[in-house]
Amino acid sequence: MNDAPTLEAPPWYRQRWPWLLIAGPAIVVVAGIATAVIAVRSDDGLVAEDYYKRGLAINQTLERVERAEALALVAVVDVAGDGRVEVELAGRGDAADVAPAALRLRLAHPTRAADDRAATLTPVAPGRYAGRVPAPAPGRWRVIVETDRWRLPPAESDGTIRGLRIAAAAR
Repeated sequence: MNDAPTLEAPPWYRQRWPWLLIAGPAIVVVAGIATAVIAVRSDDGLVAEDYYKRGLAINQTLERVERAEALALVAVVDVAGDGRVEVELAGRGDAADVAPAALRLRLAHPTRAADDRAATLTPVAPGRYAGRVPAPAPGRWRVIVETDRWRLPPAESDGTIRGLRIAAAAR
């Protein structure tokens, strides 16, 4: 009766359209899982837990910066590749401030606080201080020189820290 051949449709999993429709949501699910894994395993390190106390301490820091300005302090910082640090300090005013018994040097990484380095520098000659920090990795660093009485404004370094001049701004 009917001699025309019948075409059988292939099963759904052999067709292109169902797979194209499934691919979008599947990619989103995989990307969501990858994002969740990254968020759980890594720490952004940018948010301080004691942000309120740090905010209150800003006034004290500003007073120390003003003291450095009044003393017209200038420091030249050299950090060798092996971590040796030398600072030459000059200024005018009270000898106890211009030539303190020790300096603090901090190398702060701009985004990863865990990579920060710090050292207490001791005098090796009049106006010259030396110490050692763990060798800093190449890259951007914020260099801070301070004592309990004054603090020089932070200076940025884009690579090696050689002959970096840090001066208190004159008003």
